[in-house]
Amino acid sequence: MLRISLLTLLIVATVSGIAQKPVRLQPKQPLIRLIDGNLRQAANQYKVLMGKLPADRLPKTYYAMGDKLETSNSEWWTSGFYPGTLFYLYEFSHDTSLSNEAKRRLKLLEKEQFNKGTHDLGFMMYCSFGNARHIFNTRDYDEILMNSARSLSTRFNPKVGCIKSWDHGKWQYPVIIDNMMNLELLFWATHFSGDSSFYRIAVTHANTTMQHHFRPDYSSFHVVDYDTATGAVRARQTAQGFSDSSAWARGQAWGLYGYTVMYRSTHDPRYLDQAEHIAHFILTNPNLPADKIPVWDYNAPEGQRALRDASAGAVMASALIELSRYVPVEKGREYLDVAEQIIVNLSSNTYHAVVGSNGGFILKHSVGHLPAKSEVDVPLTYADYYFVEAMLRYKQLGDKESTR
Repeated sequence: MLRISLLTLLIVATVSGIAQKPVRLQPKQPLIRLIDGNLRQAANQYKVLMGKLPADRLPKTYYAMGDKLETSNSEWWTSGFYPGTLFYLYEFSHDTSLSNEAKRRLKLLEKEQFNKGTHDLGFMMYCSFGNARHIFNTRDYDEILMNSARSLSTRFNPKVGCIKSWDHGKWQYPVIIDNMMNLELLFWATHFSGDSSFYRIAVTHANTTMQHHFRPDYSSFHVVDYDTATGAVRARQTAQGFSDSSAWARGQAWGLYGYTVMYRSTHDPRYLDQAEHIAHFILTNPNLPADKIPVWDYNAPEGQRALRDASAGAVMASALIELSRYVPVEKGREYLDVAEQIIVNLSSNTYHAVVGSNGGFILKHSVGHLPAKSEVDVPLTYADYYFVEAMLRYKQLGDKESTR
């Protein structure tokens, strides 16, 4: 693998950053008090979930009808969110019962470092082992994270310029917008190892996605299928959205978050522009509800607009909080206002579960895969994860260090 100097990368990032200094917007104290109460409740709620969970499984969702907790093995794409959320809650509470439970679940995940059959290793491994490494300031997980980055990199095709998402279905080389969320693991790998091949894969994937996944209004297709021989686009479609031409709400949130991470990791202004354009599409969308918790698809027919996706709202809030740090103060305040609205509304009885209810999950009313009639209007682990992350990021707004 070719290498470039980390010093060179640092110089480029520093010079680029001179023109765009992060904004230090300050958190509002009444919202901090609300968040602190939420996080205390969340810690207690996850103890309820801990008590329900079999020792060899990881949670996915909960169905109130029949009091059914649905779980997965470590290979499922959401497997890292439960330990990741526990580590976040430990960071707030210093309750070792939470961190001990998270570490036990990491043992189930360890073997996934060698899993070359999924593009979701960022979700699975960086949201879990990465959080543990950051919170405990430990090197214990470095080898696992590096192996995970190596496994993810095997799915990159230089002809296409993307990491392949799925090995199933009708597609030849499908790439989904969700994959933008897995690139952070590759940036960490370059930073840790000095091997720039991970960096180049992440940047190439982001550039290809920016070129082919987005419409003129900066809404995103869910799936783009490529020809492996030529790299040309074969089709632009959806899997989890309403239609091929619709804007699936969580997909738009993945793009917003992903390009915000791209800017943080490279200081390339193209990625900041992309994130801002995506934010503009979302925030000016006529079908974004007044409470800023998205309907599951912005183009869903009127009869389906009652279905909200709290997970999309949580991802949006976390992304907007970070994005607010990279733009002029007026624009940053606009983004932060929306993030604050989302946090406040997700804290209401409509979305926020009472401790002991909801199977131990924090948030209600998310939508996983409506076309497949899967995980419709239920709690989801990633909704909880990004809600907790958004709240912690908000509390850290005044800090000098970059988010996470």
